Amino acid sequence: MLTQSLPRTRAGDLTSVKALSVAAALASSVSASALAQSASTTLPPVKVDAPQEKPRAAAPAKPKPIAAAQTQPARHAAANQASGQRRGAPGASSAGGQGTGSGGLPIFATAPNANPYADPVAPYKVDRLSSPKFTEPVLNTPRTITVLTKEVLDDKNAFTLREIGRSTAGVTLGTGEGGNAFGDRFFIRGFDVRNDIFVDGVRDPGVSIRENFYTEQVEILRGPGSTFAGRGTAGGAINIVTKQATDRDFVELKAIGGFSDHMKRVTADVNKVISPILAVRVNALYHDSNVAGRSFVTDYRDGVAGSVVFKPLEDLTLTAQYTHVYQNGLPDFGVPYNRVWNRPFPEGVTSRSNWYGFLDRDFQVAMQNFGTFTAHYRYNDNLVFDNRFRQSRSLLDYIGSLTGSADLFASTVRIGAQSRYQVVNTLDNQTEATLKVETGPVKHALVAGVEFAREGVTRTNYQGLASELNGLPTGNTVTCNLYLPCTYLPFLNTPYRNTNPTRIAVDTKSGYLIETANYQDVVIVNGGARFDDYNITNRTETLSTFAQSHSGLFNWNAGVVFKPLPNVSAYAAYATSATPVGAELDGGAANYGGLTTASQIFAPQLNKAAEVGLKWELFDRHLLATAAFFKTDVSGAREVNSGVTTGDASYYVQGVDLEVAGNITDKWMVLGGIVLMDSRVTSSYARTNIGLQLANIAHESFSLLSKYKFGDLIGLAPDALEFGGQAIYRSKIYGGNNIVANGGTAFNRYGLPAPTATNPFLNVPTILPSYWRFDIFAEAKIGQNITMKFSVNNLFDRTIYDAFYQTATPFAQMSPGRSVYLETRVLF
Repeated sequence: MLTQSLPRTRAGDLTSVKALSVAAALASSVSASALAQSASTTLPPVKVDAPQEKPRAAAPAKPKPIAAAQTQPARHAAANQASGQRRGAPGASSAGGQGTGSGGLPIFATAPNANPYADPVAPYKVDRLSSPKFTEPVLNTPRTITVLTKEVLDDKNAFTLREIGRSTAGVTLGTGEGGNAFGDRFFIRGFDVRNDIFVDGVRDPGVSIRENFYTEQVEILRGPGSTFAGRGTAGGAINIVTKQATDRDFVELKAIGGFSDHMKRVTADVNKVISPILAVRVNALYHDSNVAGRSFVTDYRDGVAGSVVFKPLEDLTLTAQYTHVYQNGLPDFGVPYNRVWNRPFPEGVTSRSNWYGFLDRDFQVAMQNFGTFTAHYRYNDNLVFDNRFRQSRSLLDYIGSLTGSADLFASTVRIGAQSRYQVVNTLDNQTEATLKVETGPVKHALVAGVEFAREGVTRTNYQGLASELNGLPTGNTVTCNLYLPCTYLPFLNTPYRNTNPTRIAVDTKSGYLIETANYQDVVIVNGGARFDDYNITNRTETLSTFAQSHSGLFNWNAGVVFKPLPNVSAYAAYATSATPVGAELDGGAANYGGLTTASQIFAPQLNKAAEVGLKWELFDRHLLATAAFFKTDVSGAREVNSGVTTGDASYYVQGVDLEVAGNITDKWMVLGGIVLMDSRVTSSYARTNIGLQLANIAHESFSLLSKYKFGDLIGLAPDALEFGGQAIYRSKIYGGNNIVANGGTAFNRYGLPAPTATNPFLNVPTILPSYWRFDIFAEAKIGQNITMKFSVNNLFDRTIYDAFYQTATPFAQMSPGRSVYLETRVLF
């Protein structure tokens, strides 16, 4: 049987068990040490007006603590100070957010494991990004940026990156396709960003399934960003910021139990200051659950992440970080689509819990391992050098079941297999220097850098997947009962991997220069340019196919910010990006973003975007409100018409983006946004496509997370009791091919044939229905160190669909049903 023959759990389980054992031992020893010894730090006297914990006595003079240098240069503190100091201002935080700078906020004013990038008074609000490429605070950065802090992730119950995409306005989830892998796939402002995901500023290529137990915050940069990030990034990029060792001892343990999905989740976060020049942090995870509202689907994960910060010299900080995550379970690739009613079958026909997989065949394994070494050297106050080296390896291995055409009247559905074995290896090195100079009243910050990256993908599938009914082969699909799926169908064949895998190699050499000129914190001009030498080869093991493409990609951006008041920024920005052929490394065909044959090599897709906006810090500057209008024009886009792939299509996406993050009062926190978009195809191989909307994205979306502290209303400390909730809306989504909405949303306008009795689906688009989702949670402190939290996601148990496959007979992927959790957290 397959469950006995495929190496889908053995090696991964053994590795994970060893990793967790080491992590547990280390966490145990560090915890014991942390209880017996507290970190001491040298802190200058700082006055803090906000009600905070009383300062500790200053420690005796000794070498500067490791946090004083930080992995993030001190220029952030200077930039924040330039925006104006205020009571409890996040701009007063130090370069690394853990120590203090000139006029900085002392580290003891926040929790020991607080997010170093966030406003200490308003943890939903981030004041600066983690990347040294952004030398100004978020308020002064001319682009829309959404940041989900660690506290936001906790309140959203966002255990995975996919849940972040599911609950954030302006982000649409996507699914795997016939030529793409099933894993994390997101659309931002209408553009696929599955290969524009970064970890600590380094691209994480290929599709994977990402956990959040090691995540400090998630930064969503909207709009083209090739100057900052490299190829692609037409709609934006997602940067995962990992937790790093700090200069304070703490131990945080969390245990979560799920009532509706039987979740058992335990995480540990331990930080220990070994000496004034050495600190260690360890995070560990154990997770085992089902999926609420779905039968049979399982989800097991474990992992460990470690960070060591070493400061051998006054101005030199070295950081080493390693992360290992292992996942294993039964995959859920969706439910069939009812073309008679033009809705997924769970809409009034079948039970939404129906799982159309096969217990004796299906599985999914994902593994990530990445290590990063960072060096930060401060030559003087005006010159800083940073170098980041990354080596990573990820695995995505699965056999799953896809539902095809279903017959409502015959009560049947065709089920086929989808499989992949994909290994992605990367080597990446980024070196950059930041120079600060002054020319009269203008302060300049210049960032110059080079990047060398090697990305390798080995991709294949499984053979021997011919479906069997009662032991007799029936081809590549099997017909099952629509209402009673063939869950227990036995398979006599043992699938095996295709011995002729595809190997993709990408070599990129990049250089970039970014400058920000600040005139007395009233006018700030930002500009940058980047050149990427991009070379990709695609070949099979037997060299039966071979394709190679080389591109020189030059992109630039410019922005100007006008600040009539210290807490107000009005800006205008323009940026370009380029997406070369093959940039979507998991794609199995040109129309899916991959490179397969020499006949499908096209010029890079060009993206140009303009944005104007206003950012305003309100309520004592603890709430950031953003309003932006944007438009992105695309030329050289790939599309498929009548089986022919072309590279000459064009379209645009425009809209408005309204966002808010921070505190309305010292007790009321909010984070949310509204994104309204319009998209149109302006040029296409097929004339009838012109004027149609883009497929597979939600053009209207809304999300709002809010919580209120009310402990003082019943005579307790204000933060002793908290109550909050989240509202999420996503508009309907039209299905279609890579560009248009199934070629049929305007058939009357263009005189296309209307549906007939013999062909009722002619030019009728597939539709994924809109939805509202509501979540609630309540949190209470039990003593000084223990917190308990009760939460319900999808409170009204709505049937929600994340995404669907882009064909005339698609399948739809399901979102979890009502999920009820009880969490206990211990922090000391």
